[in-house]
Order: sequence, then structure tokens, then C-alpha cells
Amino acid sequence: MSTLRLQGSLADGTALAIKSPRRPRGVGRLIFLAVLTLFMLVPMYLLIVNAFKSQQDILSHPFSLDPELFSTQYLQQAWTNPDFSITKGYAVSALFVILVNLLSIALAGPAAYVIARRTKRRYRVLLLLFVAGTFIPSQVLVIPVVYTLKFLGLMNSILGFVLFETTLTLPFSIFLYVGFITSIPSSLDEAAAMDGASKFRIFGSIILPLMKPAVVTMVILNTFSVWNDFVNPQIILGPASGLYTVTTGIYAAVGQYSTDYTVVFPTLLLAILPILAVFIVLQRHIVSGLTAGATKG
Repeated sequence: MSTLRLQGSLADGTALAIKSPRRPRGVGRLIFLAVLTLFMLVPMYLLIVNAFKSQQDILSHPFSLDPELFSTQYLQQAWTNPDFSITKGYAVSALFVILVNLLSIALAGPAAYVIARRTKRRYRVLLLLFVAGTFIPSQVLVIPVVYTLKFLGLMNSILGFVLFETTLTLPFSIFLYVGFITSIPSSLDEAAAMDGASKFRIFGSIILPLMKPAVVTMVILNTFSVWNDFVNPQIILGPASGLYTVTTGIYAAVGQYSTDYTVVFPTLLLAILPILAVFIVLQRHIVSGLTAGATKG
């Protein structure tokens, strides 16, 4: 408690202490976080509860949790939707996630190692250029990328899409990896070099295993990015490729049923279930990896 002290108010010179009420700290912040959480959870709640209801129940009781209104038949119909195979969408999206993550680690890891271990100014400038890339929206790059992929003959192909998605992951990946690698003592590199290890061997055998927290964090973030991406696969792959990710497949499946919520809600729920499960299981790695990359070094 804070106090106000009044001197000389008593004959014996004893100080009087008057306690002033203390304002609660952090109340405004808690209210803001509560409101923000509510705005984020309400759409998720509506999606989940309405995926099991009929069209009439969705329109008349969208917030109701009455078990009598629930039925799994709409999820079953969405799973067997002839307009879009959700299992094929899972497989295609998972393939892109794996390829992008592998290629991103293979490119961003060595690049970050070189930048982190060099002290010359040009490497600092190079890092700043990569950081600047994080502020460029991917939508701005779509048109020039389309022209480039057409020139290279990679439009409507898996390779073209994977290369573009990987490029989008590099700026932040390199930034995070550099911050983490600078925390690793360079004496480890020197000791390995004295034993005859090459730079590639040092990175692969010593640095990369120590980068596990940062690598896991970027894998999770890149997985969310690739899985949830709609614009890039819709434009770069397109109908001509015959490949549909979860997001583009949903668009094709529910587009003609936009007012039939018994198709829209169950299909959307099936689409987000895998990525939601990944987030719940691995969310602690995101925080720990970002903190390590931001504070070390």
C-alpha cells in the first residue's frame, strides 16, 4: 500500500501515516485480453456447434448447445462429398507442408549460419534485406511470380508452388535462425575446425542439432502458413493442375452451397481439425522457440 506521511502533526513529532487506496493494476489489460479472446473464440464456437445441426436449427438457434439438436450425419456427408475429397485435400496439403519445410530448412539454415558467423558489414546488410522481406505482403508478389513461373514453365506445377511458398518462409526463418545461432559459442566451431571438420560438417553435426528449438518453431509456423494459404495455390496451381489443397478444395466444394450451412460448417470444421490439433499439441514449442531466438545473443 502506498502511504502519505504527514510530519509534525503530533506534539511528540510522531509521523502520521494515512493509507491511500491503491488502484488495481492491469485491470484494463485484462479486460482488453478478455474481449480479444472472446472475439477469437466466438467464431470457433459457432463453427463447432453448428457443424452438427440442421439448416433450420442453425438459423434459429446458432448458439445453442442442446444435444438434441446435434447429429453427425452432416459431418459424414461432408467427408464423402463427391465435389471434393477431404482426404485427398489432406494429402496434397500435407505433401506441400513437408516439401516446403524441408526446403526451407535446407536453404535458411546454412544462410543464417554464414550471416551469424561473419562480422563484416555486408553480412549485416544482407540480414537487414531478409528482415525487410518480412514486411512485403505475399499478395504483392503474386503477379510478378506468375510471369516468372510462366517463363520458366513452372506454372500450374508442384515445383513452382513449392518454390514460391519456400521463398515466402525464408526471411523470417533466417532472421530467427541468426538470432539463435549467435547465442551458440563460436569456440565450438573452432574446436571442430581444429579436428579437421569442414564448414558443412560443423553446421550439420554441431550447429543444426543445437538449433532444434528454433527449427521446430519455424516448422510449426510454416505449417500453419502453407496449410491455410488460399490465394497462392488458387492462382499458381489453378484448376489446370488438378490439385486442390484443403483451402482451395473447400472453396470449390462449398462455393455452390454458400447458403447451405449444413455443407459449409462441417466442411470447414474438417478442414481445420488437423491444423488445430497440431497447434494444441505443439503450442509450447512456438513460444519457447520465438523467445530463444529473440533473447539469445
